[in-house]
Amino acid sequence: MPVVQQGTELLGSALAVSAILFSIGVAGVLLRRNAIVVFMCIELMLNAVNLSFIALAQQLGRDGQVFVLFVMAVAAAEAAVGLAIIIAIYRHKQTVNLDKVNLLSG
Repeated sequence: MPVVQQGTELLGSALAVSAILFSIGVAGVLLRRNAIVVFMCIELMLNAVNLSFIALAQQLGRDGQVFVLFVMAVAAAEAAVGLAIIIAIYRHKQTVNLDKVNLLSG
């Protein structure tokens, strides 16, 4: 009977869930045209990365948890700036559909 370290039984399933969440986020970014939905998919990808960091922190020590704190700080800043940009675009163009928004044309 193989010897399994404590906490390794959930590593594979946590990484599988993280990969599925990240794939859903990438598909949403590539397929959707609404800026708010794209924004939520980017947040989903960041949360998938956080899940994999936490899952690997059981194996590698506390370094994964430190990375999670940095990713959460970046996600909070991205949320504030991203929503401000989306609101500014909506006020200017009256739509958040990315196909109809072309800010380079005068």
